[in-house]
Amino acid sequence: MKKAVIVGGSNGIGLAISNRLIKEGYYLEICDRTGPEAGVLDADSFHHNYCDLLDFDEDLFTSLAADQDVKLLMVTAGIGRVADFQAHHIAEIDRMLTIDTVSTIKIFRIFYDRILSKDTFYAGVMGSISGWMSTPAASVYAAAKAGVVRFVESVNIELEVAGTENRILDVSPASFKGSKFYGGKNDLSVTGPLAEEILAHLFNRDTRFIPQYEETFKAVLERYAADPHEYGLHSYNYKKESGRLDDSRKVKVGYLSGTFDLFHVGHLNLLRRAKAQCDYLIVGVHDSGKWKGKETFIPLEERKAIVGACKYVDKVVDSCREDSDAWDLWHYDRLFVGSDYKGTERFNRYEEYFKDKGVEIVYFPYTQSTSSTQIRKTVLLKTKDIKIEE
Repeated sequence: MKKAVIVGGSNGIGLAISNRLIKEGYYLEICDRTGPEAGVLDADSFHHNYCDLLDFDEDLFTSLAADQDVKLLMVTAGIGRVADFQAHHIAEIDRMLTIDTVSTIKIFRIFYDRILSKDTFYAGVMGSISGWMSTPAASVYAAAKAGVVRFVESVNIELEVAGTENRILDVSPASFKGSKFYGGKNDLSVTGPLAEEILAHLFNRDTRFIPQYEETFKAVLERYAADPHEYGLHSYNYKKESGRLDDSRKVKVGYLSGTFDLFHVGHLNLLRRAKAQCDYLIVGVHDSGKWKGKETFIPLEERKAIVGACKYVDKVVDSCREDSDAWDLWHYDRLFVGSDYKGTERFNRYEEYFKDKGVEIVYFPYTQSTSSTQIRKTVLLKTKDIKIEE
């Protein structure tokens, strides 16, 4: 059985390529956050692997690369935005570069022994025409895709020198219809012909395919090369005048506060659940546990360092006296708290305060797990009769 790994194969051009490969007799390993819509692909011809490129699963791709039935790798996942640079939140920059560039290159590194071998192996990735020129009003996306196209260009030289016939195909289109990537709906009747062209170049082991190159983009690239500044100004003005710029805020900022003394798995689960519901998580750490009538064992700066080391946390700050005060500083969109606070005088007051600020209070159901109180009691119980000599 010949298999293909399609990263981002549930939507857009990835879905069209998946559909075409099934017709070519491939069994697919689709890696995506969600599976294809029911009925679009033959259910017996693919397996969906949950994959979030923001939380890179090295074990998943290592196991797929080790499967000798896998003969093809195509990475189509990506995100982009047409907006002025100042409209990009720092979390959006991180997300775009991680998905479009860093995780993509990691995947190729894991599969590289297969690509480097003398056995036939097909590999390709969705770059972008934006990666071949400056793209004002899409600067972060252009930077991410430039990283991809230069990576492919460089590694293909290494593959040639190593003596293998295998290459990585860079597919660098401009915008196209029939894909959710551009805010529309998946339409295989629209994306199908492009998928066929991509696969023709992939199976020919070409290194670059720019759709509509002769008709449109050869002249565009020549114009850019002749005067990058003039082209850049024209490109920016076109986007602005055509109404394509969208400088609205796209990132959801979350906030929660806590003491985080004697850090344990309950704290970890709380942070993980919060980050799953926002793009950028700010955590306020209390200076002590006195407000709960409890002693803290770990100094504030050490607790902040521990919380900040957690991969789900984007920013650690000193907590304010009230979470509503923290909104004045950070303008978050979601406030996370345990469900035991719902209905209390304090949070009734918060709900009233946030009514006109667009803030959602998310109450997490209380779950039985390890707690700092349990750890504290256990430590005190075990040490109360122990005399420590200095």
